[in-house]
Amino acid sequence: MSKETKSQGFAQRIMKRVFGISPLTILGAIAASLLIGAFIVVIFDRDVQLAAASFNTNPGAFFGEVANSFQGFFTSLFRGAIYDYQSNNPTRAIKPIFETMTRSVPLIIAGLAITVAFRAGLFNIGVQGQLAMGAIFATFAGLSFNLPYGLHLIVAIIFALLGGLLWGGIPGFLKAHLGANEVIVTIMMNAITVQLLAFLLKQEFLIGDGTPGKSQTVAATATYPRLFGDVLRLDLSIVVALLAVVFVWWLLERSTFGFELRACGANPDAARTAGMSVSRVILITMAISGALAGLAGTAPTLGTERFLANSTAGSFGFDAITVALLGKATPVGTLLAGILFGALAAGASTMQASAGIPVDIVQITQAIIVLLIAASEAVRYFREKRRVAQNATSATVKGEGK
Repeated sequence: MSKETKSQGFAQRIMKRVFGISPLTILGAIAASLLIGAFIVVIFDRDVQLAAASFNTNPGAFFGEVANSFQGFFTSLFRGAIYDYQSNNPTRAIKPIFETMTRSVPLIIAGLAITVAFRAGLFNIGVQGQLAMGAIFATFAGLSFNLPYGLHLIVAIIFALLGGLLWGGIPGFLKAHLGANEVIVTIMMNAITVQLLAFLLKQEFLIGDGTPGKSQTVAATATYPRLFGDVLRLDLSIVVALLAVVFVWWLLERSTFGFELRACGANPDAARTAGMSVSRVILITMAISGALAGLAGTAPTLGTERFLANSTAGSFGFDAITVALLGKATPVGTLLAGILFGALAAGASTMQASAGIPVDIVQITQAIIVLLIAASEAVRYFREKRRVAQNATSATVKGEGK
């Protein structure tokens, strides 16, 4: 068996398990992770620790502090992600839900990039680098051209798509024609992107008279317009994200290429026997995945921040893997998972400001979600193996009895 066949077989098994995850398992993992996160906050709460020191003399105070800390986790998360019921300003009160949608945009689009690759049996770990390349290309277009509003934004978006497509197409070509492992290649290209971004942010044509590490602000004609004013921050990129969801759904479920993509992901040997060009599908899939990742890079550079920095890509590309996993590699599921992660990110700042909860608890909660899903899948895997072994043993015993 060739290395390519072994790699494809492993990818197929992983994909089957991803698609086989029960929605109840995912919801249970999310609920359990939030509860665990709340208990972690309770354990490290200083007021709880002080009350625990006098537990023998005043147990009521201890349980009261535990209840306050536990409740504070969820109320601050709700106030930061959905609705701030303590605000007297109506605009400020509804701001959290808009902040959730704003933060979810790059996660949704980057998650779709992972989803497209997943459905073809490919692991595009390079979404982080492809997103950064899209941000670089979009910033270049936003600074270099003098175009009217609307046209300039479209050109900047196209540049971002091309930047991500280029960075996704290279590992796609190497995978399709040279058999290179896309995981290794994309990880290496992530490292290249980090160094390239750091180099570019020292060049005068990007930073102008500013300081290294941050580009000039892109032209106003190349930015996403704010939909509800500067206070709410939500801009046209949310519409772009929704259109991306529709596009990926159409691509995977209604297009001829989508059928070939899914067939190659399910069984590349059978697809090849049916006359499909697996190498062509791999190349185009990685290019599309990279283009979507590049599009995700426009959310900060043309939307929220409107400049390029070393921190622009954040951890969107890596968080997108979890988003696609929770979404079962489906467009709608990825949309919902992206909104969930956007809510956690939006709620983190309020949790820290109002309840003194470190923002790191959000990353811990996200990690727990993945660990719980992985644990449930491990249990299911070993149960299936034991059942197969028991069936084989029973068949052997029956054969010997005859």
